[in-house]
Amino acid sequence: MDAETSGVREVASGVYLLERAHVNCYLVASEGSLVLVDAGLPRTWPLLRSALRAIGAGPADIDAIVLTHGHFDHVGMCDRLWTEFHRPVRVTEEDRELVRHPYRYAHENIRWGYPFRYPRSIPVLAGMVGAGAIGIKGVDARGDIRPGDEIIGGLVAVPSAGHTAGHCGFLLEKSGVLFAGDALVTLDPYTGQTGPQIVAGAATADSGRALAGLDAYAATGARLVLPGHGAPFDGGIDLAVRAAREVGAH
Repeated sequence: MDAETSGVREVASGVYLLERAHVNCYLVASEGSLVLVDAGLPRTWPLLRSALRAIGAGPADIDAIVLTHGHFDHVGMCDRLWTEFHRPVRVTEEDRELVRHPYRYAHENIRWGYPFRYPRSIPVLAGMVGAGAIGIKGVDARGDIRPGDEIIGGLVAVPSAGHTAGHCGFLLEKSGVLFAGDALVTLDPYTGQTGPQIVAGAATADSGRALAGLDAYAATGARLVLPGHGAPFDGGIDLAVRAAREVGAH
């Protein structure tokens, strides 16, 4: 497999994981719709083109980009998709301003000390920089995603605020697949630790709220958890939530 396609794989029927520099986004072909869940970093673009070609589509065929939240590493391709292809970007109203300014986010802890405390994070963060994490442009997203609503393609919005004020996961009910964003990850970029957990306070607005908010994820009964960072977790949402609560906040 060449460099252009090595970060693309089908992880469930019609669901393609695009991973570049430990940042995930997902192309979902479901119920006659083509949806991009999160938009990764700018240099994820070749992976997106490759995944689209594999299903006989192009960027103009994407019906919507739905964002779990507005951090810079989840909006990296939004500007290009909007500017060149006029693809709509959707998020919760609470995160709409963050999508416009994806570096202006609330966080509990000072970030600079994390690489010294957790040296395993250094290559992860360096890789993100190499994939275009600096200089990402925000966009004017639609703030029309509301928890509990079916959004598009059978995706149902699941509230998970805490990482950001308006963080929202998406459940593909027919497949039991939960797109967890950064409310529940299997790799924390700021510590380098693996396994189900919430993201460290270097990038999380309210860890207590984030941990409490995992109840909504547990209620989905999802069999496969697809995080914003790290490998898919196929042990079921209940096990993932229990593990994350055991890890707690950093």
